[in-house]
Amino acid sequence: MKKIVVLTGAGMSAESGISTFRDSDGLWEKYRIEDVATPEAFISDPDLVLEFYNQRRRQLLSCKPNEGHYGLVALEKYFDIHIITQNVDDLHERAGSKNVLHLHGELMKSCPVNNTEKWYPISPDKPDILIGDKDENGNQLRPYIVWFGEAVPMIEPAIRLVEDSEIMVVIGTSLNVYPAAGLLNYIRKGQPVYLIDPKEVNTCYNGVHYIQAGASEGIRILTQILGITG
Repeated sequence: MKKIVVLTGAGMSAESGISTFRDSDGLWEKYRIEDVATPEAFISDPDLVLEFYNQRRRQLLSCKPNEGHYGLVALEKYFDIHIITQNVDDLHERAGSKNVLHLHGELMKSCPVNNTEKWYPISPDKPDILIGDKDENGNQLRPYIVWFGEAVPMIEPAIRLVEDSEIMVVIGTSLNVYPAAGLLNYIRKGQPVYLIDPKEVNTCYNGVHYIQAGASEGIRILTQILGITG
């Protein structure tokens, strides 16, 4: 089975109702990155930061995977599919994808402020993290999210996946956020690359097969291009 590595961004989950960040009506139009998505913001106003992610978590719990998520699962019958996602939602997993690597953390997990490598699952029955919620050692819990200015611990495993891939697919990402956008630098020369997005995406990588469509429609088109019918 050929190995396909899929890099997904906010556009992958937009059809499920998850707010994007960089579109004209996205979250960064409503919140400043510096106020809700940095370690300094958490130190300055932890209540605001926690509530921002509590809102994202409540929104996620009301959403379901879309046809695009299920389309990637269907491709697992024919290809060795590995997903690298910039998204912090769990919609790939809920759809049934087996191999998902989260670059920027996971919304349904928390971690202590002094150890971001240790995490705890968040129950859908108690989705909020509040001031005073602590681990067994008395450390305040925070979202298990890679904030701006923090290291991206999963970037090295992601690079290895891309290096070993035979086909690369990019879905719903502006390719503006690094180091994730730099993953395309590790694609083998001459390797097929498919980019699915309804909007034009600037990339310096030559030979990209551009599919101008949303995630669900784009994956249907990709499935046909890959020779899968029925």
